[in-house]
Amino acid sequence: MILARNTGGHPGSQARSAVDPPASGEWHVGVVSDTHGLVRPEALEALRGSHLVLHAGDVGSPDVLAALASIAPVVAVRGNNDRGEWARELPETEVVQLGETCLYMLHDVGVLDLDPRAAGFAAVVFGHSHSPSISERNGVLFLNPGSAGPRRFSLPVSVATLQVRAAGVSARLIDLFPRQA
Repeated sequence: MILARNTGGHPGSQARSAVDPPASGEWHVGVVSDTHGLVRPEALEALRGSHLVLHAGDVGSPDVLAALASIAPVVAVRGNNDRGEWARELPETEVVQLGETCLYMLHDVGVLDLDPRAAGFAAVVFGHSHSPSISERNGVLFLNPGSAGPRRFSLPVSVATLQVRAAGVSARLIDLFPRQA
C-alpha cells in the first residue's frame, strides 16, 4: 500500500492517498523534478511503467501533474517557483510509504530539518539544483533526479527511477538527451 502524508515539515500526519502494492512486491517509482511547466514526451516515456510518480517540486503548472497522472498516481511537493492557487495545494514535504519502506520528499535538501535515518526514512527525494545525483549518507539514499524541464546551463535533462523492494531501495538516473561521445 502507498501512503502519502503531508508532513507539514514533521512526520506522522494523516494519510492522504493509498494504492495497492504490485503483485511482485517490487515498486517501480518514477522520479521527476524542476519541470517548470514543461512536459517532455521523452520524460513521460522514461517514466512509463511506474507504479507511482514522485515530483520533487518546481512543477510550474497543474498540467504537468495531469500529464504525469496519465502514467501513475502522482505525489508532488511545492518548489520555490510554484506559485498561485493550484500550487498552494502542494505540501512543502511529503512522506511516502511503500510497504514497510518510507521515503521523504522536499524540494530543497538544503532546508532538510530532520535526521532521515533517525526518522526511519530509506531515501530522501529532492530537486532544486537541476543537477542529478545519487548518494548515500549515513545509510540513507539521497536522490535528485535533476531537471526534466528547460535545460539549464550545461546540465543534463533527466529523470530517475527508484526500485523499492524488501531488500532496500536503489536508484537510477536517466539522461533524456545523452550527448554523443
